This record gives sequence, C-alpha cells and structure tokens, in this order.
Amino acid sequence: MVGSTHVSALSERSAQPVPDPFSPAVTAAGAASGDVELSHESGLELKARSQWTYARIRFFRHKLAVASMIVLIIATFVAVFPGVVAPYAFDEFDFEHIVEGPTLEGWHLFGTDQLGRDYLSRVIYGLQTSLFVAFLVASIATVLGTIVGAVAGYYGGVVDNLLMRLVDLILVVPFLAVLLVLSAYLGQGKPWRVGVIVALLAWVGLARIVRGTFLSLREKEFVEAARAAGAGDMRIMFRHMLPSTVGPIVVTMTLLIAAAILLEAALSFLGFGVQPPTPALGVLIGDGASEGFSSWWLVTFPGIVIVTLALAVNFIGDGLRDALDPQQRVRA
Repeated sequence: MVGSTHVSALSERSAQPVPDPFSPAVTAAGAASGDVELSHESGLELKARSQWTYARIRFFRHKLAVASMIVLIIATFVAVFPGVVAPYAFDEFDFEHIVEGPTLEGWHLFGTDQLGRDYLSRVIYGLQTSLFVAFLVASIATVLGTIVGAVAGYYGGVVDNLLMRLVDLILVVPFLAVLLVLSAYLGQGKPWRVGVIVALLAWVGLARIVRGTFLSLREKEFVEAARAAGAGDMRIMFRHMLPSTVGPIVVTMTLLIAAAILLEAALSFLGFGVQPPTPALGVLIGDGASEGFSSWWLVTFPGIVIVTLALAVNFIGDGLRDALDPQQRVRA
C-alpha cells in the first residue's frame, strides 16, 4: 500500500511540465533574486560601452551643441559649394539695382551694394573665405601647440624652460599690434597668408594646456610600463600620452576656430586682412560702414553671419567639453 502510494506520487510529479529556465518569467524572477546569471543564450547579456560611446551620448544630449553642429555643417556646405547656393557671382554687376535694400525682385534677398552686386552672393563667398582662414588657423595652431606642449611637458627641465619662455614672450607682446604689422608686411591680402600669420600667434594657449597635461601624465604607471617595454620617446608621447589629452585639444581647437573668425573679420575690416576683390565678411562690413545707417543691410547681414558662426562654434566647444569630461556620467 505504501509502495503504490509512493509510485503514484512519483508518476504525478514526473507528469508535471518542467519550467524553462530561460523563460521570461523565470529569468525575471531569478534576476530579481540574484540567482540567475545573464548569459548569451538568455539574450540579456551586458555590452560594455567605451568612453567614446559615453562621450557621443553626452554630446547629443547637449541640445545647443547639436543645433550648432547642424548650423556649422550647413555653413560649411554653403562655403564649399558657393556656386550651387549663390544666385549670382560675387563680382556680377546689376546697374539697375544699385544700393537697394532686401527685395524679391531679382532675388536680391540681402540687397545690393554700391556697384549693384548681389549682397547675398557676396556674403556666401565671404563665408567661404572666412571659414577657410578659420579652419587653417585652427589646424596649424593645433598641430604647433600640441607638439610644443607635448615636448615641453614630457622632457621638462631645460627644454621645458626654453619652450615656455618662448610662449611667455609671445603672450606678453601686444597681440593685435603685432598681428597688424605682420599682416601689413607679409599678408598682402591673401587668405592663406593671413591664416598662417594668425596661426603663428594663436598656438601658445594650447601649448600651455598640453604641457600641463603631459606634466601630470609622464609619471603615470602606463608611461613607466611603456618605457620599461622599450618604447621610444616619440611613441610614448604620441601613442600613449596624447590620447589622454584629446579632450582639451578638441575643445581648444573649436575655440580657436571662433577666435579666428573674429580676428579675420577684424583684420579685414581694418584693411590689414583679406583685400578686395576677394570677398570676406570683414571686408563686406568695412565696405558697408562707409554708407552709415542709410544702407543698414550692408553691415547687418555680414555681422549676423559672423556672430552666428562664432556662437555656433562656441556652443559646440561647450558640448565637447562636457562630453569629453571623464567625470561626467550618463544616466540610462
């Protein structure tokens, strides 16, 4: 009797369905109790995120930075392909519409200047010149400042003292006065020459930033390990240490672009930068300033473009600064 009861109980237990250990209900219950390990078969494995992934997420959560990036991309496209966007050539005359305000007639949306040239077209071509100078300045100054700062911070001692005294010398001289003199004697109105001259004076700030970062990194364990493994100085500086300074370098580069836009406009306005017939935003403002308030559009539209570009690049720099800060955290 007892044996038959035991056999019937076993048969009833074996007849009950065995729950799937990977079913949603069991997985959720196990995960809540901490007894179930998430595996590839369960479809709930955890993927590690790199620092760049977190940086991208943080940047795209910065609404002003994203909007500014869109504005800069559009401006760059317009500057690279001005003939596609501009309704006229920058030196095309229309003597029937001389010094006229913005109008739909003839598609002079920004009006015309003293020679009947379409001002929208001239602003577009001026944008091309200004962005070319700005990116040239940022590229040269970033490379030069990074190299000088890296060498000074890595070697220290006499090398650091010599390079930093050169940086101090450039910092103490009157920046605008030296820039005006060099532009007057060497610039000769060529955009690339103006860009090189500005870049040769604009790299010192980045050099001090990179130097400070390298001073703090050269005693780290990974640097000592690379040196013990037989890596050369150049490899240690630019292969192991430089990636840790990408954040400050990128942010400073964006600020250099904004500063170069304003500097080029100021030089061209004063007559020491890009010279006619090459259009530039500063040149357009200088030409329109002679008309006073009677032809307000000759100063207003180039000024709006300059301010918009400078603000957009600065907002992008703010977004990159927050995104590349390793102390920032992303909330899921």
